[in-house]
Amino acid sequence: MDRQPLISIIVPVYNVEKYVGKCIDSILNQSYKNLEVILVDDGSTDGSASIVETLIAEYPEYNIRLIRQANGGVSAARNRGIEE
Repeated sequence: MDRQPLISIIVPVYNVEKYVGKCIDSILNQSYKNLEVILVDDGSTDGSASIVETLIAEYPEYNIRLIRQANGGVSAARNRGIEE
């Protein structure tokens, strides 16, 4: 049996409510489907996290997770995603 490996995509999220939906849609529309999408909200003060939560509910068949943390910068967000 030839199984495709799971690919983890880590997306730091910080005040990107205008773009985060398009980003997630782009990831989910790739031809490779064995994905997990880890979005790390790095203390956003806009509606970014709410948009991600809506999309998680809208696409339950996909492996999408939202991790929240206090603002620590893009490197801290990426590192948190790697830990997960």
